[in-house]
Amino acid sequence: MMLPHQKKSFFERLMGSDDDAARSPFDNDGEQKEKNEKKTVAGPASDEEGELLTDVYHTPDEIVIKAILGGVERDEIDISATQDMITIRATREHPEEVGRENYYYQELYWGTFSRSIMLPQEIDIDATQANFSNGLLTIRLPKIDKERVEKIKVKME
Repeated sequence: MMLPHQKKSFFERLMGSDDDAARSPFDNDGEQKEKNEKKTVAGPASDEEGELLTDVYHTPDEIVIKAILGGVERDEIDISATQDMITIRATREHPEEVGRENYYYQELYWGTFSRSIMLPQEIDIDATQANFSNGLLTIRLPKIDKERVEKIKVKME
């Protein structure tokens, strides 16, 4: 228990507690405490589809999307695009069967997840490139330059 004049540690401020018993989700025997039984469990046992986290930025010539897809095989990634939207979908299979009651924490997402991104401008779908290396998916979407004007020569027949 903290004395009134003691400052809370970073961990205590982060966790919102100054009670010694609340610092660990486990009792002295290593068993999980009853009050910490609330778990967020997603994946195959859940009917929900997870959301893929992404970084999206642009350069003068292209829109770039990056996403971490650790634990997913390249062949399991499905990317579909229109001129103004892209959808990335994949499935991460759990490597072993673990009962929900055996988890202390389950924060990783197992199962199907996806992300649809509305693009801020039209892209050239045919010139789009996707690379997957070390669990990082990088998609490069060339922008269509609607302002570009080209002269067309008329041919004689």
